[in-house]
Amino acid sequence: MIDIGKYNTLTVTRDTPSGLVLGDLKDPAETDEVLLPKRYTPEDVKEGDELEVFVYLDNEGSLIATTKKPHATVGQFAFLELKERNEFGAFFDWGIDKDVFVPYSEQVGEPEPGHKYLVFLFIDERSGRIAGTQKWSQATGNDPEEYVEDGLKDGMKVNLLIAQETDAGYKAIINNKFQGLLYRNEVFEKLNPGDVRAGFIKKIRDDGKIDLALQQQGFGLITDTRQLLLEKLKAGNGKISLGDKSDPDEIYEKLHMSKKVFKKTIGGLYKDRLIVVGDFEIRLLSEETTK
Repeated sequence: MIDIGKYNTLTVTRDTPSGLVLGDLKDPAETDEVLLPKRYTPEDVKEGDELEVFVYLDNEGSLIATTKKPHATVGQFAFLELKERNEFGAFFDWGIDKDVFVPYSEQVGEPEPGHKYLVFLFIDERSGRIAGTQKWSQATGNDPEEYVEDGLKDGMKVNLLIAQETDAGYKAIINNKFQGLLYRNEVFEKLNPGDVRAGFIKKIRDDGKIDLALQQQGFGLITDTRQLLLEKLKAGNGKISLGDKSDPDEIYEKLHMSKKVFKKTIGGLYKDRLIVVGDFEIRLLSEETTK
């Protein structure tokens, strides 16, 4: 089966003056063929070879293939640059020869050409064509049963696409499917819409909403930050100019951890008699001083 708006691995069935004709020979019931124009044809490709191509519909509604990489495939979210608008909708740069059309009804506000906006790609049921929507929040799943099916759970590492900044923090797309929130008071770096980060599921709430974090929570985090701090101390000849009363921004700048995590980490190291903690300095205890 040839999937529109997706990458397909297809077989070269014949060569024509216009380009290569490709088909899905693995599916005996599949009769559709798609043209890979000459300008995209790799060198030394012959009949029977397999190629990975992206398949979409051209302006006439015919299947067309390309070896160029679009910014997103159907079912994905991406920040796309608006090229032009008219009374029917907007055209966004897709990274291939064809633009993504976002109907007027799927726009949010009045997008301006030259700016990037978050767009979700889908197949329009009436026309069968690929379209986009700026109403990305409606395209994210928020059903706990879907979370279970996808294996989402507290503490899980996930991929995040920063979608929108709000008063509370940053809305983010999780694994290109779900939506969650990074709370502002738990983010210690500047984030911008379009940024991609590794993150963690902090908590899946009873109301189906998902709280996110940029750092791992719980014991695993303390173990990691403990090792990090010890390495920093060794690199600084047993000292680091941070302590119990250090500013949270300074702690994050030097160690990339929140003050809360920092204090838990130094508390554990102090309890194990590995460090001495001052207001603005930490010293590593040598083996001699701990005997």
